[in-house]
Amino acid sequence: MNKTQDMKRNLTMVMDFYEMTMSNGYFQDGVKDSKVVFDVFYRKNPDDGGFAIFAGLEQIIEYIEGLQFPKEDIEYLREQGIFDERFLTYLSEFKFSGDIYAFPEGTIMYPDEPVITVVAPLIDAQLIETAILLQINHQSLIATKTRRIVKAAGDRAVSDFGARRAHNMDAAVYGARAAYIGGAVGTATVLAGQMFGIPISGTMAHSYIMFYKDEYEAFKKYAETYPDATVLLVDTYDVLKSGIPNAIRVAKEVLEPMGKRLKGIRIDSGDLAYLTKRTRKMLDDAGLEDCNIIISNSLDEFTITSILNQGGCVNGFGVGERLITAKSEPVFGAVYKLAAVEENGEFSPRIKVSENVEKITNPGRKKVYRIVDEDGRAIADMIAKYDEEVDMSKPFRYVDPKKPWKNRYFENCRAYELQVPVFKNGKNVYGRKELNDIKNYVKKQLGDEIWEEEQRFENPHTHYMDMTPDYYEMKMQLLEDSRKD
Repeated sequence: MNKTQDMKRNLTMVMDFYEMTMSNGYFQDGVKDSKVVFDVFYRKNPDDGGFAIFAGLEQIIEYIEGLQFPKEDIEYLREQGIFDERFLTYLSEFKFSGDIYAFPEGTIMYPDEPVITVVAPLIDAQLIETAILLQINHQSLIATKTRRIVKAAGDRAVSDFGARRAHNMDAAVYGARAAYIGGAVGTATVLAGQMFGIPISGTMAHSYIMFYKDEYEAFKKYAETYPDATVLLVDTYDVLKSGIPNAIRVAKEVLEPMGKRLKGIRIDSGDLAYLTKRTRKMLDDAGLEDCNIIISNSLDEFTITSILNQGGCVNGFGVGERLITAKSEPVFGAVYKLAAVEENGEFSPRIKVSENVEKITNPGRKKVYRIVDEDGRAIADMIAKYDEEVDMSKPFRYVDPKKPWKNRYFENCRAYELQVPVFKNGKNVYGRKELNDIKNYVKKQLGDEIWEEEQRFENPHTHYMDMTPDYYEMKMQLLEDSRKD
């Protein structure tokens, strides 16, 4: 029986089934209250870029605060016929009680560092795995892709036009949020504007123009309706022979007598570099030097770069499918791995060993620091044991895990912790950050702290991921011990 028409979604149930089967097993084994540490990290920057942007934390917080299993969900789980009745009773009273630490949302991040750490009772930590990963994987991917597109656009505005190409409604709405964090100036998705305060924009589709008997009439009707914000779509029939001449005519015959100016035109097809150059000359010759040219149609950082390199005359970009789906690399790949288990009051490190070197995890409870030089530039990130002192007042020895034989020191640097408390004993201690503050935080880091060489599209500089000597030795000892088993 299909119950979806009558039920209200409980996002607590957005999980992989194995989270429930493992939790039931832990419950029956009497280890549900064992404290564990899980880390969230990713292994590779999208599009072989130099960095990624951490996004989606606010939705994780909302999810954690709303965790519950009402009676209809308990009944559904009971129907599966495999869960202990005492476990189902436990779930009916469940509230998250652990601690969560994370990078502030909008932090520039790099592979293999713990961007989120969960320190919680075993079942608490297990049940939230999928929800955490899907939020981070989606929004971090879209924010990072958008930043690449924004960088290609330079000082020209980029707007999210992607809703109808998103994978579903949630992807459209939260993708618009992530795009705004990544640097988009606004969105065409109305619900995203309503929910998050993102500026919304939009004018017309080709169907509006096709409805009227001719292009000029359509343009005239629109200008009369929106005289202060007239942006005309000029490629329904012919950009240079019809669209632009009719737009100029509306500017002169309709708007200027009202004391108004034509705000812009949009081109959605054709050779955009060529058309924008010709359009700019036609507009300027008509005394419309202040009229903006906006383009759309399957744009991304590479097509935008190409158009501008060809001399395209563009004031703004509407970017859709390749932004909202991160088409060039649509999987972010963050993972959730066990790092430590509490034994006799202390956390004992755990390591995942693999034939693939990149899949060997960084074990134990840890801290991650950003190392900044005298000029305020981030020269590396560094992983340390949770309880060790990191003193940068004197030369500080570190280990490059890719070249551990080298004796290296940080000098005249400062270090600051990247993770901050988000939940303590199940209570939100992070609060809520304004979306504009998150967006500006991204911009400030990329302008003041992150090397320009890490931001280029091709062969970006690799950000160093170092370790303290104590942490490196602990990891190597665990690897050595694993060979003895």
